[in-house]
Amino acid sequence: MKLTHHSEYGHLKSVYLKPAKAGFVSQELISKQWKELNYLGMPDFETALKEYATFEDIINSTGASMNYFNFDESVSIDSIYCRDASIATDFGIILCNMGKEGRKNEPIVVEKTYLKNEDSILGRIEFPGTLEGGDVAWIDDKTLAVGRTYRTNDLGISQLKSFLEPHGVEIIKVDLPHYKGKSDVFHLMSVLSPVDKDLAVVYSPLMPISFREYLINRGFELVEVPEEEFESMGCNVLATAPRRCLMVEGNPITEKRLKDAGAFVSVYSGNEISVKGGGGPTCLTRPMLRAI
Repeated sequence: MKLTHHSEYGHLKSVYLKPAKAGFVSQELISKQWKELNYLGMPDFETALKEYATFEDIINSTGASMNYFNFDESVSIDSIYCRDASIATDFGIILCNMGKEGRKNEPIVVEKTYLKNEDSILGRIEFPGTLEGGDVAWIDDKTLAVGRTYRTNDLGISQLKSFLEPHGVEIIKVDLPHYKGKSDVFHLMSVLSPVDKDLAVVYSPLMPISFREYLINRGFELVEVPEEEFESMGCNVLATAPRRCLMVEGNPITEKRLKDAGAFVSVYSGNEISVKGGGGPTCLTRPMLRAI
């Protein structure tokens, strides 16, 4: 086994979180921001704290080293979804440039924490390029899939290639559909969650045919999320180890299909911290090192 940042499914060894108390801050702040940020509903702060405590306990139970992004007044409640502001690589962290205007300050803020903790920085995506962490997913330790979405543009992908291709990493561009438009939270990882080297949770109706065929040709078994469980975060599944998964409760069909594929599944109540803001467990974490 080796330690790498280039995995979505290896044994989780270290991770960054942005606790609900530091992200949502207060009911007053939530009340001011949730509509502008296009949440499905206004999160309840006290319930969110309880949901997050359970979520954090599950992550802690993996034995991974846990680091935290702290409160910063220059970022919005969206900063709880801490995957999006950066990409972790074996060559250093790539700071993103957010495609959502209300999240522009997040990469600057997380950089302060990384530097404080002596995490090396490889580079940053510069304007007019945009790229968000929810649009990238490691297929294996040498292959990174990148969604072309309203949050991640061609210039951002080109810059990402310039950082990683010299290190032998292949970048696969995945053109995603318009779906609900620019205001919606729609990333590559909205339709793809790798949970083992040959197993992935997918929502095929919004997945490009070429990319779906690519995964099948790579030997992936696809756990299909039904239409009725897409909006409830059925496709947003965090692997804490190969075939050990964490997902938002309320997606029983996907959960059963994962178990039928040999996975062990944990669930958490995430109506306030996940469903309303469109950010499941992959969004709530910035995984760093994994063992594969």
